[in-house]
Amino acid sequence: MKYSIIIPTLNEEKFLPDLLKQLTGPELTGLFQTEIIISDGGSKDNTIKAALDYADVITVHTDEKIQTIAEGRNKGAELAVGEVLIFLNGDVRVKDPINFFRFVEDNFTKHNYLAITGYVSIYPEEAVLLDKIFHYCYNHYFQLLNNAGIGMGRGECHIIRRNIFNKLGGYNEQYAAGEDFDLYRRIRNEGNILFTSKIRVYESPRRFRKRGYFTVTWMWIKNGISVWFKNKSVSKIWEQVR
Repeated sequence: MKYSIIIPTLNEEKFLPDLLKQLTGPELTGLFQTEIIISDGGSKDNTIKAALDYADVITVHTDEKIQTIAEGRNKGAELAVGEVLIFLNGDVRVKDPINFFRFVEDNFTKHNYLAITGYVSIYPEEAVLLDKIFHYCYNHYFQLLNNAGIGMGRGECHIIRRNIFNKLGGYNEQYAAGEDFDLYRRIRNEGNILFTSKIRVYESPRRFRKRGYFTVTWMWIKNGISVWFKNKSVSKIWEQVR
């Protein structure tokens, strides 16, 4: 089984190397067949330079029009050869990468699930009490929605069978936000999604620190409702926070 790891980036020179080092360790690559695809949105920093030593494929958006993250993910998926597509944001770190892939291999590829989603937390060394409370509640809220038959998965980590991704046409590129919810909702209409605490990634708290949890959550809610009922996102662009 080959895994295509697709990472959309935009000015991620600070965090991207940590993720790439995790995914290219000799112990992991000795156990699993992987390829790393960087789909860059037109970074102005050293993101591409940071990726050169690790990535198997790098594609760079050169159009003047700002690329949505949905477009970036889809572009990376077009270049993938793996049977399983793993989408990771450029600022995340994977908890225990070897067990991450081992779980996917044992509990996903050998079963009938169409996709996996898991827990998202803040970098442990930066997490404060509010971070822990919010993400505990939000992760369990996502679990409840999946148990209720509503596909839901934060875009920080999506694991999807390539055949179902292609069948559904991937992420909706017209959505500047809410594209993650939209795709998993459509996948759930086709079959089952596995939500598990065994899959966990850590993200930077930068957006929450700059905008606050209330503002960020309200934007998620507005975009989610608009995507569900109006088939469009409220946000025209998703602000870059660096």
